[in-house]
Amino acid sequence: MNLMRSLSALLALFCLSANFVYSQTSYRKVEITPPPGYQAPTLDRSPQLEAALTGAVSEVLAANPAFKNEEIAATVIDLRPTGKFVWASINGDRRIYPASVVKMFYMAALERQLEDGKVTMTPELERGLRDMIVDSSNEATQYILDVLTDTSSGAELPQKEFEKWQYQRNRVNRYFSAMGYQNINVNQKTFCEDAYGIEQQTRRYKGENRNMLTTDATARLLAEIVTGRIANAERTKLMMDLMKRDPFADTKDPDNQARGFSGKFLLDRKMTAAKLWSKAGWTSKSRHDAAYIETPEGLKFVIVVFTENHANEQAVIPAIGGKIFDHFNKK
Repeated sequence: MNLMRSLSALLALFCLSANFVYSQTSYRKVEITPPPGYQAPTLDRSPQLEAALTGAVSEVLAANPAFKNEEIAATVIDLRPTGKFVWASINGDRRIYPASVVKMFYMAALERQLEDGKVTMTPELERGLRDMIVDSSNEATQYILDVLTDTSSGAELPQKEFEKWQYQRNRVNRYFSAMGYQNINVNQKTFCEDAYGIEQQTRRYKGENRNMLTTDATARLLAEIVTGRIANAERTKLMMDLMKRDPFADTKDPDNQARGFSGKFLLDRKMTAAKLWSKAGWTSKSRHDAAYIETPEGLKFVIVVFTENHANEQAVIPAIGGKIFDHFNKK
């Protein structure tokens, strides 16, 4: 009898160990993980850049009295110094609904999965990724988030089932948290109209679990993409190609990502030799842009501006960008 009990105990322990190993292996297969040896970037705050950004925002506020100070957040990162990010921000740690800017985070997460071989590129996935970033398609974004998290939309679920579903949906959050990103929430689909069923359940019905970003986190991610810190050279180039914008291309769309946001100051100043990469976002209440700009003179900087409650004010974002450009040019 003792022998049988011992054998049973050993068998139970073996099964438990096997399940643990399997679960850990499965976890590694699906979780989005930082690149091997990844270290968070060094962020050096610049008093001079801080003063320039403060002045730029103050001028914009003075010219637009309908704006309140808390309705603008901005972060700038100078990428000319090697090995570190020289930066400044105003309201940069404030959580703001990011609209389509969140799609840049989903793109970066997908590229990590592709690089690690945890997701396989297909023509349909390639089409979805392109449409999400180039055309800012919400339907494409829904598909990409399903691929990233192994979740799908549908009916509401009982609490226990929903908790399992929600854990999977938080996979992108866990990835960015592992790299030291703070104060953000990136686990929701984007919609042209409204969310229904489990998509409303995951938002806690009143929008309490909506996507949220800060301009600090957004500027950091764009800078890490530009400098190739979170993906290999091939994946970095693919992301940059998707975000490449031409402000001088003809368009009839006033909200075009190339001309309706930071690119407008390049267009107005006829800076045809400057290069622009960006991801914009806008809703009926918000107008945001995350941009990286290079000039032939060697200027390289990231600028992220979020505005709330003034979605139709097209001049604010390019005005701030232009003033920051002038600050760099004075040096």
